[in-house]
Amino acid sequence: MTQHYDVIIIGSGPGGASVAYRLAPTGKRILLIERGDYLPRSRANWDSQTVFVDGAYQADETWYGKNGETFHPGLHYYVGGNSKVYGAALFRLRERDFGEVQHKDGVSPAWPLKYEVFEPYYGEAERLFHVHGQRGEDPNEPPSSGPFPYPPVSHEPRIQTLQDSLARGGLHPFHLPLGILLDEEHGKVTPTSICIRCDAFDGFPCLLNGKADAQVMCVDPALKLHPNLTLLTNGYVSRLGTDAKGSKVKDVAVTRHGSEEHYSADIVVVACGALSSALLLLRSANDDHPDGLANGSGQVGRNYMRHNQSILMALMREPNDTVFQKTLAISDFYFGSDDWEYPLGLIQMCATSHGAQIRGEALPSWLEWMPKMPFDEMARHSMDFWLSSEDIPRPENRIRYDGERVVLDITEGDMEAHHRLKKKLEQILSSAGAHPVLLERSLYLGNDIPIGGTAHQAGTARFGTDPANSVLDLDCKAHQLDNLYIADASFFPSIGAVNPTLTIIANALRVADRIKERLK
Repeated sequence: MTQHYDVIIIGSGPGGASVAYRLAPTGKRILLIERGDYLPRSRANWDSQTVFVDGAYQADETWYGKNGETFHPGLHYYVGGNSKVYGAALFRLRERDFGEVQHKDGVSPAWPLKYEVFEPYYGEAERLFHVHGQRGEDPNEPPSSGPFPYPPVSHEPRIQTLQDSLARGGLHPFHLPLGILLDEEHGKVTPTSICIRCDAFDGFPCLLNGKADAQVMCVDPALKLHPNLTLLTNGYVSRLGTDAKGSKVKDVAVTRHGSEEHYSADIVVVACGALSSALLLLRSANDDHPDGLANGSGQVGRNYMRHNQSILMALMREPNDTVFQKTLAISDFYFGSDDWEYPLGLIQMCATSHGAQIRGEALPSWLEWMPKMPFDEMARHSMDFWLSSEDIPRPENRIRYDGERVVLDITEGDMEAHHRLKKKLEQILSSAGAHPVLLERSLYLGNDIPIGGTAHQAGTARFGTDPANSVLDLDCKAHQLDNLYIADASFFPSIGAVNPTLTIIANALRVADRIKERLK
């Protein structure tokens, strides 16, 4: 027997959870389906070997690259989705990111809606996820209708020294906007007031629920307050079925505990993440949608973007005893530099490297500079940075399903901008008197970043006004289906060079408002 709801939301990551949170107060019957369960809370959550080397919390799946190589995708099937292990850096896209941006190897296309449409929702998203930051520091910060809801997390002494040195050199370092729950929400916020294990932020699940993730900020509060919202865990949505005309989703097929269950709803929201949402649409092909659900344009799964990313570990001669170093970012080169007319990207600090991570990467050349230094001591001398450059959308970069295998087909674009950004970091640290050795870390949650590192996934079902070259309309409803919406980063026409999560949340709140209007 098929159970019917007013709204079904598939996926409990930042997009799906935000939609559920927004719609729950309507009193409508809402079903939130999550493929996994609650992430177990144990001391292993804070173990570098478990999280980074073993990849214990990532999906146990095998995908294929375009040449047949196998890898395990960096996906996380838990209540809260990938936000359970994200670094909680919550940026707004720059205002210029919503327009056409010229890069050396191509054009980042303009969005069909501009920044001012998203601005009020950015403010709501920042409040919902307790974002701590300081307006006016970031030279490329977009206009805002109000301050950050919480003050920035202050730099520890070593990071403050770096900030002061960068500022003296003419740069504009700023406090990283962080979604974090603190014991103290007023006055000066210091790392000692953070109610989590501070050095285990990027990539680690939080044992104490101190990170502002989708489960903690949206799912659990909504379930507590609104009995009309139901969470179904361990439910893999295998396919979506349509009505006789092929114009509406009428069936949500769920594999759960070895058996198949069926649900239906007036409105269905897909928010599985850009890769998994595209796969669901492709798996749901039928006579009316032979190339995949909502795929009349042929764009489902295409234009996959994931940022050009590097994690760089600077080996310093002096120990770095900073506990929480993820407080600083630099955007001076976001749209170009004095020696390069094209955008370079964003530099931000990330959580401290641990000995197990360094050991797991097994790069003997790292030891040439400090040949007698053990891995744990090497970690103590590290200062760690996450570099992101924009990935241009390309139709040939896509995820596809051949009936048996999932294939992630990626052709890397011109990396010159990203290489130049690395050089800028070297110059910055040298000018600050650090004289470090920069070592690139390839391991992230058990994955090589180029293909297995699927963080910052976007673009597989872009929105637009023309059904011939887009999958979704401006409300993120499928052009070809009257009751199907997508509320993750699939809709992005471009990705900029900042972490996409806040934009996902903001847009999900916007989409939920459109759905609320329909529910009335």
